[in-house]
Amino acid sequence: MKPLLLILLFGTTYAWAQKRPYDTVPNLPEHYWVRMEKFKKEPAVPGKIVFLGNSITEGGKWKQLLKDSTVINRGISGDNTFGVLARLDEIIKLKPASLFILIGTNDLSKKIPDESILENIFTLVSRVKAGSPKTHIFVQSILPVNETVEKFPQQFNNGTHITTINDQLSRYAARLRYTYVDLYSKFIDAQGRLDAKYTFDGLHLNAVGYQRWVEVLKGLKHL
Repeated sequence: MKPLLLILLFGTTYAWAQKRPYDTVPNLPEHYWVRMEKFKKEPAVPGKIVFLGNSITEGGKWKQLLKDSTVINRGISGDNTFGVLARLDEIIKLKPASLFILIGTNDLSKKIPDESILENIFTLVSRVKAGSPKTHIFVQSILPVNETVEKFPQQFNNGTHITTINDQLSRYAARLRYTYVDLYSKFIDAQGRLDAKYTFDGLHLNAVGYQRWVEVLKGLKHL
């Protein structure tokens, strides 16, 4: 990775990181840049469905899942709310008909406060509304984690933070004029963990998990 390009890409995000008591840079900056370069090169039809988020979004084969070749995947593994804000102009230029946002898990792994995560998501919504007022914004709840799989210990013990953030995302939906989507309750098991049948590592979704996601969105008439 070229350090100067990273600094230019994230801009104020790097400045914020220097002033805050926590790291705001996405977990995989090299991959972030690779994905951004890919986005620049691939054809994308404005006015379509866009999925925006981190690795959980990136891992979805949305074109096949929705049987729609125009669906746009703007997930980047390791991304957080600061990284999404840094690349939001590219999303706004697409003028999506529907924008499905799922972000926050990696913020929690860096111990970024709930208030900062919420502020960033609300800012994201505000910017999209200003730049693409016809876009229908869907803010999806942060998914639970299954801590019995020990591959991602930095994601452990965040359950209270996840439910707090999700509660606030639901609470402010009407006021900020976005649609809140409760994925969380559709993916938990009896112990309040990410149901093992939907994940291969306790954090990311498997094929059954992605199918469940689509079923939830279709069941709510969001797709």
